[in-house]
Amino acid sequence: MPLRFTIPLVLSFVCLAVPAWSNFETGMDAYNRKDYATALREWRALAEQGDAEAQDFLGTLYFKGWGVPQDYAKARQWWEKAAVQGSASAQNDLGLLYANGLGGPQDVVQSHMWYSLAAGNGYEIATGYRNDLAKQMTPAQIAEAQQRAREWTPKTP
Repeated sequence: MPLRFTIPLVLSFVCLAVPAWSNFETGMDAYNRKDYATALREWRALAEQGDAEAQDFLGTLYFKGWGVPQDYAKARQWWEKAAVQGSASAQNDLGLLYANGLGGPQDVVQSHMWYSLAAGNGYEIATGYRNDLAKQMTPAQIAEAQQRAREWTPKTP
């Protein structure tokens, strides 16, 4: 009797997951072909449902202005959604936006924090960005950024 309910349950999870992955892969194929309008269409619904990878790529589309008008504020919004879920790439990209005041006010403390989190998640290039940024910061700003990074915890959508 338990097997009778287990098989349909497992199949329902597989059936629900496959279309989402398929849409992401379709978007990735389009992105690689530079068909950014299709990539945007495929990823938007996934991103709105909380998919961090789709959110990260939407941030990139808005940052670069590929398939959409360039909009740093929208890039920041999408990267923020992915970064708080632990996306190292989005964390690094948020560091860039905050360091340069793109899409919102410049905030070197917040930038340093995001670079630190990205570096801690294995995004190696973020270490160099963080270290370069630290040269422009006061010791108090660096200490604040380090404290924020230590206290930060990822969130789920």
